[in-house]
Amino acid sequence: MKKNEMQQDIIPVWKRYVLTITEAAEYYHIGENKLRMIADEHPEADFIIMNGNRILIKRQKFEEFLDHATVV
Repeated sequence: MKKNEMQQDIIPVWKRYVLTITEAAEYYHIGENKLRMIADEHPEADFIIMNGNRILIKRQKFEEFLDHATVV
């Protein structure tokens, strides 16, 4: 597979359904530790998906959470 073909298959972060903690930290400008703390404080939140021990964040649901949050 050529390099150009591989780059076309990459989905931009703003279009992804879920983000890893690292991707979310870069996208939202919130630290990874803070995101992990939010996930720990809201284990049943609809913006968290656990894939084994990996935390994934549903992008649109987390944006809704942030819209209603007064302090992060």
